[in-house]
Amino acid sequence: MTDRTVSLTALADLPATGASSRWVDGEVGLHVLDYPGPDRATLAPVVLVPGISMPAMGMDFVARDLATTRRVLVTDVRGRGLSQSGEDYSTEAYAGDVERIVEALVPGTGAVLLGHSMGARIVTLVAARGRVEHGGVIAVDPPTSGPGRDPYPTSRAAFMGQVEEALRGTSADEVASSWPSWPRREQEIRARWLGSCEPEAIGATHDAFESEDFFQWWPRVPAPVAFIRGSDSPVVPESVMAEVTSGNPAASTHVVPEAGHMVFWDNRVGANQALREALGAIDAL
Repeated sequence: MTDRTVSLTALADLPATGASSRWVDGEVGLHVLDYPGPDRATLAPVVLVPGISMPAMGMDFVARDLATTRRVLVTDVRGRGLSQSGEDYSTEAYAGDVERIVEALVPGTGAVLLGHSMGARIVTLVAARGRVEHGGVIAVDPPTSGPGRDPYPTSRAAFMGQVEEALRGTSADEVASSWPSWPRREQEIRARWLGSCEPEAIGATHDAFESEDFFQWWPRVPAPVAFIRGSDSPVVPESVMAEVTSGNPAASTHVVPEAGHMVFWDNRVGANQALREALGAIDAL
């Protein structure tokens, strides 16, 4: 394992979120940012699981938008952020971590499981396994690559290069060279937090994008369930949407215009609208 770095400057980002740090013990210690939501919130909480190289802090702007109406818990997936590294970076291991978080922090609440990219694969598997109670699933632009399918559009080497650069020390300007359309604040946060990602975790997860098939889990996800994609996403091409709808007819589908795979960063307003629609349908049940 490679040393992971979280600077004091990065840690200073946490108080401004308004979230509390929560910890879940187990084989791997897990860190969760817990946004309390409004007083006397009646809507089900959301457990938000980020993507392959996104610590919880990188999803702060998404969580704060959601926390205007409900409690939101954002996970530092094992090997990222302030969660511990592990020996196992399989999707099954990640799913087990989310199950532990639900049981420890939001048991019996009907929490909605929301995941982006890798996180969408994780919450889909959690729902398909059916080991914990939850109130619904929202999968946002999950990788649809896998055996016999088109490869994941970003190479393993590209991910590893970005993390290795961050471990050496990177800047918002360097992040902007990869993500030029992101708001400056999000470029700065990524520069400060990307070094908290374990390279072994990133590599193993990327390998799973090629060796595991999202569609082995998707048909087993019970309603209520929603699927959100960016209109221009290379990760969820339009050609797979027929399989998305036929594989799980109960799922509502939503498209965020003018957005690629990084849906929330590409079109924050459109992504929020799609989330409101998906959550509204779940809340109504």
